[in-house]
Amino acid sequence: MNGNPLLDKGFIEFSKIESKDYEEAFEKGLKQQDDNIKAITDNTEPPTFENTVVALENSSEILDRTTSVLFNLTEAETNDTLDALASKYSPILTQKSNEIMQNEKLFKRVKCVYEGKDNLNLDAEDLKLLEDTYTSFVRSGANLNKNDKKRFAKLSTELSTLTLQYGQNVLKETNSFSMTLSSPEEIAGLPDYVLAAASQLAKEKGSEGYLFNLSMPSYFPFMKFAENRELRKKIYIAYNSKGNKGGKNDNTKIVEKIVNKRLEMAQIMEKQCFADQKLERTMAENKQNVYNLLNNLYDNYMPVAKQELEELTAYARKLSADSTFTIEPWDWAYYSEKLQEEKYNINEGMIKPYFELSRVKNGVFALAGKLYGLKFTPNNKIDRYHKDVEVYDVTDSANNYIATFYADFFPRAGKHGGAWMTEFRGEYKEKGIRQAPFISIVTNFSIPTDSTPSLLSFSEVTTLLHEFGHALHGMLANTKYKSLSGTNVYRDFVELPSQIMENFAYEECFLNDVAVHYQTGEKIPLSLVQRLRDAENYHVAYACIRQLNFGYLDMAWHTVENGWKATKTESVEDFERKACAKTTLIPTLKGTCVSTSFGHIFSGGYAAGYYSYKWAEVLDADAFALFKEKGVLNKDTANGFKALLQAGGTVNPMTLYLNFRGKQPTVDALLKRNGIK
Repeated sequence: MNGNPLLDKGFIEFSKIESKDYEEAFEKGLKQQDDNIKAITDNTEPPTFENTVVALENSSEILDRTTSVLFNLTEAETNDTLDALASKYSPILTQKSNEIMQNEKLFKRVKCVYEGKDNLNLDAEDLKLLEDTYTSFVRSGANLNKNDKKRFAKLSTELSTLTLQYGQNVLKETNSFSMTLSSPEEIAGLPDYVLAAASQLAKEKGSEGYLFNLSMPSYFPFMKFAENRELRKKIYIAYNSKGNKGGKNDNTKIVEKIVNKRLEMAQIMEKQCFADQKLERTMAENKQNVYNLLNNLYDNYMPVAKQELEELTAYARKLSADSTFTIEPWDWAYYSEKLQEEKYNINEGMIKPYFELSRVKNGVFALAGKLYGLKFTPNNKIDRYHKDVEVYDVTDSANNYIATFYADFFPRAGKHGGAWMTEFRGEYKEKGIRQAPFISIVTNFSIPTDSTPSLLSFSEVTTLLHEFGHALHGMLANTKYKSLSGTNVYRDFVELPSQIMENFAYEECFLNDVAVHYQTGEKIPLSLVQRLRDAENYHVAYACIRQLNFGYLDMAWHTVENGWKATKTESVEDFERKACAKTTLIPTLKGTCVSTSFGHIFSGGYAAGYYSYKWAEVLDADAFALFKEKGVLNKDTANGFKALLQAGGTVNPMTLYLNFRGKQPTVDALLKRNGIK
């Protein structure tokens, strides 16, 4: 259509998109949405589910497609032009959304349908869409007075700009740091495969030596293996002070503004704090239940975490021949790796040669085949946004096409850190015909070098399984409406499909397919597999307390009730230290701060929701116990979980879980799995 790839319903031709295409698509999309909303409100016929609720659901086809492309690329392959477009249109989109949600004529029609729902003979999915639509209006201020509506809309528009700027600042801070090393003292302790990757990074920058930066495949191995303590400290400070150093990329003022604007929006809705508003639409339901979960886990794990720290401190003192040695934050990974090797005769260097990315990826595909009958076939004809991106057609056991899958594995300057799943098109039905989704996972795995393919650490293997679990949620979706499809579920339920997949990393049915030495072709020895399993709970309590630390910090920011303002006596950093005091096992260094780069809660969707990772662990441990009981590849169990994945947000998540598991979840399975009880 008009030569603009963004106006085409089919596969996205990324290489043909120009900046002017975004602007044209946004303008056409905004007009299409306006026209469709006007058609609903001007309709002289009585409001019905079809002419009001379904019409609203389908009112923004061009905008949905355009925003998914732009905002996915600003995360995975951005540049100044895309950032500028995102900054321009993000507040406009928020403003338009507010106008729709506060459109009195539109809400009146939706409310009319909602109040008559008992007489409409709607099926369960239609009823869920109606209830969600009505609730969205109410939660967006449809029942507010005129002045409050105006203020609510203004705050949400300002927040869209602030959260976008926050994420852009974190990426710029990440890209601003690197250190190139060359002397034996600087690179002592670093394995050959780490040095090879660092040498490759240096060559790409046109320099010699070994370059280390703040991308995960560079930063984390350095922290684990570098003997030079001062350099570990240097890169640790750089990684953990992002957005907290002043200057144009500073996020401290943005954190303050985000927290206070979220609070004000909640209080306009007559809630005491942002968490009260956010948690209404979650499995947790309220902040007290969140704290009950966090405190329960804290009570169980903290005594063990303290023991782990004492053991590691004693080991570090022995190794350093210093009876007064104190573990600092930049020491934990280094001494933890060495102690693990001594206790279990296992280290990352032993593991990585058995986990070549291409083989692990194919093993993950094979696992999806065994569980759900899926097949992944490379499709080299479909355009992609970067040469490293791989594209696959996904078919089911009857060879029906069900999804297109994009995989983007390696770090680069235009990509944010971390790993995530997203979609370029969600699944939905059009005139009863299923429209297949375009699902993507994005990671930052170890890059291939001139001499070796991409070799994964075991944590990277579990990361791939995790994100692929999210992808399965999107690919297997089978619902009528896009807003109820795939991962469009409660925030504290969305991590179950991802975290349950991590369990397979230790299972023979998976390891037999993937764990093969990239040079010799030898399968991973059973003795090494056993050592992997023996080490599964190594420092598990410390890891749990670290996650609880993030959960308490998130809740502290979002249970503020009287506003928060930085003062000479309390900065963002000071607030954080108080919030995290009881979960801080190793004292933090002045100048380091999580809050200024905590994208999950300040530029992602996890505000007042970071606890959901631990809640999902409770769910996945409880759910995977059924897989273990029946056999990890048991078809009945897999089909039961597949039904949960297919349902998306059409059913209350606890109902979905009970349908699968047959009982309420408890923390017992997690405590047992972790060896805590």
